[in-house]
Amino acid sequence: MAKRYFVTAIGTDSGKTVVSAIIAQALQADYWKPIQSGLPRDTDTVMMLVNNLRSVFHREAYLLSIPISPHAAARLEEIEIHIANIEVPTTDNTIVIEGAGGVLVPINDEHFVIDLIARLDAEVILVANIYLGSINHTLLTINELKRRRVNVKGIVFNGPENGESERIILKHSGYKRLLRVTQEKSITPEVIERYAKKLADSKVLE
Repeated sequence: MAKRYFVTAIGTDSGKTVVSAIIAQALQADYWKPIQSGLPRDTDTVMMLVNNLRSVFHREAYLLSIPISPHAAARLEEIEIHIANIEVPTTDNTIVIEGAGGVLVPINDEHFVIDLIARLDAEVILVANIYLGSINHTLLTINELKRRRVNVKGIVFNGPENGESERIILKHSGYKRLLRVTQEKSITPEVIERYAKKLADSKVLE
């Protein structure tokens, strides 16, 4: 079976879409956002940032127009999200799956994003953006991933470099750092390619 990487984060706006684009470009992998809340679509953003000829961009299982939690957006739009209806697209390629928000974002009244990860049998890549309080948020997320026995490939740190924050997170998680993405003036295909090459050269996803 082709590899499945599920990109999740410690919160909303942590950099999942940028990291997903970097991974897709590095591996020439497919991309899929199962649940999209709000427009523009993250799929459109990744399509603009990835420039290899192999990646395929799959359609969302649920496309919601309101930029709020999926469970709330679905209720307002009179849509029922059923986790059993969300199936990984057919592909022989590695696929990068981008989640919505963090692991405990509800997708309906019973299920959270972390339940979707388990259903899709994917390995997690955790995006941790650096800010005051991010150590706490990152370790809380990691504790839940471990409690649920989710398979985690490693962490991508995003934002201003903070060696001490990264050190303590890696020490207490036992996970490895896959990549560090620093603050960029703008996110372009050239920026994505630069990080993708660094990620590919490191061979941490082999």
